Amino acid sequence: MMKECMVRLIYCEMLGYDASFGYIHAIKLAQQGNLLEKRVGYLAVSLFLHESHELLLLLVNTVVKDLQSTNLVEACMALTVVSQIFPREMIPAVLPLIEDKLQHSKEIIRRKAVLALYKFHLIAPNQVQHIHIKFRKALCDRDVGVMAASLHIYLRMIKENSSGYKDLTGSFVTILKQVVGGKLPVDFNYHSVPAPWLQIQLLRILGLLGKDDQRTSELMYDVLDESLRRAELNHNVTYAILFECVHTVYSIYPKAELLEKAAKCIGKFVLSPKINLKYLGLKALTYVVQQDPSLALQHQITIIECLDHPDPMIKRETLELLYRITNSQNVTVIVQKMLEYLHQSKEEYIIVNLVGKIAELAEKYAPDNAWFIQTMNAVFSVGGDVMHPDIPSNFLRLLAEGFDDEMEEQQLRLYAVQSYLNLLDMENVFYPQKFLQVMSWVLGEYSYLLDKEKPEEVISRLYKLLRNQSVSSETKAWLIAAVTKLTARAQASDTVERLIEEFSASLDTCMRQHAFELKHLHENVAVMRSLLPVSKSCEDMVVDASLSFLDGYVAEGLSQGAAPYKPHHQRQEEKLSQEKVLNFEPYGLSFSSSGFTGRQSPAGISLGSDVSGNSAETGLKEANGLKLEGVKKLWGKEGYLPRKESAAGQEVEAPPGAPGISASENLDRVAARRTQAQALTQSKEEKEKQLLASSLFVGLGSESAISLLGKADTVSHKFRRKSKVKEAKSGEASSAHNLTCSSLDSLSNTACEDNAYLTTLQDGEDAKSKDFPLSSELSDSESLSELPLAEKLSDFSLSAPSLFADSDMEIFQPLSSAAASVTTDTTSASCFLEETTEDTCSGCVEVCSDETVSVSSYKLWKDDCLLMVWSVSSKSGSEVKGANLDIFPAQNFKISKHPGCCLPVTEAGSTRNFQYSLQMEKSFTEENLSGFVNYQMVDTHSVQLEFSVNLSLLDFIRPLKISTEDFGKLWLSFANDVKQNIKISESQAALPSALKTLQQKLRLHVVDIQGDEGLLACRLLPSTSSLLHCRVHGDGLALWFRSSCPALLDYLSCQCQKAMEGS
Repeated sequence: MMKECMVRLIYCEMLGYDASFGYIHAIKLAQQGNLLEKRVGYLAVSLFLHESHELLLLLVNTVVKDLQSTNLVEACMALTVVSQIFPREMIPAVLPLIEDKLQHSKEIIRRKAVLALYKFHLIAPNQVQHIHIKFRKALCDRDVGVMAASLHIYLRMIKENSSGYKDLTGSFVTILKQVVGGKLPVDFNYHSVPAPWLQIQLLRILGLLGKDDQRTSELMYDVLDESLRRAELNHNVTYAILFECVHTVYSIYPKAELLEKAAKCIGKFVLSPKINLKYLGLKALTYVVQQDPSLALQHQITIIECLDHPDPMIKRETLELLYRITNSQNVTVIVQKMLEYLHQSKEEYIIVNLVGKIAELAEKYAPDNAWFIQTMNAVFSVGGDVMHPDIPSNFLRLLAEGFDDEMEEQQLRLYAVQSYLNLLDMENVFYPQKFLQVMSWVLGEYSYLLDKEKPEEVISRLYKLLRNQSVSSETKAWLIAAVTKLTARAQASDTVERLIEEFSASLDTCMRQHAFELKHLHENVAVMRSLLPVSKSCEDMVVDASLSFLDGYVAEGLSQGAAPYKPHHQRQEEKLSQEKVLNFEPYGLSFSSSGFTGRQSPAGISLGSDVSGNSAETGLKEANGLKLEGVKKLWGKEGYLPRKESAAGQEVEAPPGAPGISASENLDRVAARRTQAQALTQSKEEKEKQLLASSLFVGLGSESAISLLGKADTVSHKFRRKSKVKEAKSGEASSAHNLTCSSLDSLSNTACEDNAYLTTLQDGEDAKSKDFPLSSELSDSESLSELPLAEKLSDFSLSAPSLFADSDMEIFQPLSSAAASVTTDTTSASCFLEETTEDTCSGCVEVCSDETVSVSSYKLWKDDCLLMVWSVSSKSGSEVKGANLDIFPAQNFKISKHPGCCLPVTEAGSTRNFQYSLQMEKSFTEENLSGFVNYQMVDTHSVQLEFSVNLSLLDFIRPLKISTEDFGKLWLSFANDVKQNIKISESQAALPSALKTLQQKLRLHVVDIQGDEGLLACRLLPSTSSLLHCRVHGDGLALWFRSSCPALLDYLSCQCQKAMEGS
């Protein structure tokens, strides 16, 4: 009876009704019933409960008992439940029993045990690390099902760390050969295709193992060739195998023959009339175009036709392909196509996805200011309030921070202001709330750039928006903030008085508060102007994070018996402890017809290629009938319509021709004219397609012009954001505003503190090197270059008290004992750059010249300054007389002449050298050092040449050579930190390769390395230090910077990303 009730209860739960009252009975049925009832009980439990459900703890003893049972069915049911819903905390209770099941005589038990371990690996990988050897035995199991189940585990583990399983490549290749050769039982065939899902799994594993590894890839060339040759049956599952083969061929180390065959498969897919195959072809092209752009050129006409394909999935995948091949030459055409599709689409997921892509392309490749602003206006208008909040935030941040060219920066801001004023002047036009917020912020910040418009006129437009009933309360807060900024620059305005009077009595508390703030500021114009200066949105804001000004208030409250403050986590724990232990609430099922309306999309800005997934078609729900737009009508009441039309078209009346001409000849002439007209129409369409193709695929012909997403971008951004350090001005750190950016204001303040501490470290370095001999070797550049790296790495041990205990990072300290034995593996040493104690020098760069002389410059990065050397050389070899060099004053540098010669440049009569030392006094990002050269040749008059040399902050960064112990002390003394994750290629996945890149391009000192973690240090002249902890994990490099100056961290973070992307 209970079994029948439980089946009905399952049905009620499936329909969405609350059946939580029966959950406990399902557990009882699994515990106490006979074999059939136990089966129904386990089924109900797996459907009713989730992994974190409290009642699941009552089932643990039953599962343990059934796992120990000799009954095959009971053991299978227990393993099934374990692989579906089992609490992570109870894994140790059943793990030994499941390990024993791997040796069971029945293959079904072994297979279910492997699947249970796979589940454990997903939810708690650390608890199954010790049984990897048993996974290898499962891979070699005599039963195909057990072997296939183990592939799930290996695919997961190889994705996380492919280098640890390279030795299994031969086993995977052998298994795939047996599968392709039909050696498996016939039960695994699907439509005469041997084990297709097993083939796909193996191909994915081989693709991960062979990536950027020639030796491993050579083992799989033959089996991939065989898979491409055999998968030729006309069936969907063979197309899936071919697609995975193509993906694998382009993932591993390339081979010309395989690439040619894979390209043919892609061509067959793209040119196929079947929609599914065409979609596969576009999907493959989207992936392959990053490695072989010529394939897109081969099928450009087909891609153009896919833009107008009636199937929306084909259109979306085509736009994804175009997004991948966008560069500065074709961005306008591709963005226009994306906007056209965006206007047609009503699905929220598509809108969010495409809006993010368009915004990224517009910022990256914008040809001019007008196009950029117009494109972003279209993005804000179409994306509306469903777009990700990062898009308007990044746009405003770009306007606020600016970029390298200040003239271009002001023009962009001015054009944005003019554009938004024109939009506000339009009548009966509705704009999304986020677009209005962007408009209000820009007008409030940069309307002072207008010459013709007065602030009072802009205020009147914003006041008109404030009175609009469709504007939300949040947007009105933005509008009042803009009015407040404009009021500081405006004369007496009646509009402001009316606004204050109207909103001071508003029922909205937030609006009333803003109105009162505006009223009090308006009464004291001097205070308003000091609080709201012009164009200071990127200045630092001094924040008292500890709220020390409230200490007296808190002390007074505590003395009067007030309860002390409790952190949020403590309040949550107390709240949970007071609630009921068991939670009997059912699943939160929702049958609302509103879909995604009224909430933020969970997709965010998704810029991946997964646009082919299902999405909620909320915009299509207003039509209850069938959507027949673009569908050709083929059947009617009279039968097949095209046949009727063709018959009617042939019944053409013969024109009155000359005597002797038959009706059949007249029909032939009519048919010939029709054919000619159709040919003209087709030729016109072909010309339009070719013209569009030339616009879309421009820039893909040559290697130098290719700029693909996912590869190193060779085209510089149109709006390359100005680094935060460029906006720094000493003494202005106290200016407060809504938008704040980091700067290097604190350099001069922190230099003295760091200098004192570093002096202490350097003074005691000799003494500390006695206690830590290996540390002195690491800090001494000569010994670092002399010893093999493998010898140095062998002498590290894990420290007991970690310096990074709060972040789960392990720092390795050097042993005080003698050096360990030298290891024979020195592969890492070849990847490491040797440091040198000598000053490094840049190459010779010609800065100016004329018909007689040439002026070149060198940079010498000395330990305490930057030494600039200019060389004036005669082109004819004649003597240079009276040469003189003068440098224009620079506000950021202290420039002085440097005696002696620091470069191996011979100064003869035909060459004169000038040396100047530069020391940084104020912060900057990039600056030009200008001057002029006066010279006189024999029997000629005096000549003057002007020159300019570009300098960056990187020219003043030097390696900081300290020990690991000093690194730890200095790390704990710094309060500012920045964390960043950088995606790196497989060639950089090894830590020595990444350290070599950072050391070579940024002049950092390697303090300590162990395994996949490393410590680096540098200092900004004269004595502002910065520390870096880096760790390689998978295809990413995790960087953690610390310094006394926050803006130096931002600059180093940006430079590290550029260095890793450019290598």
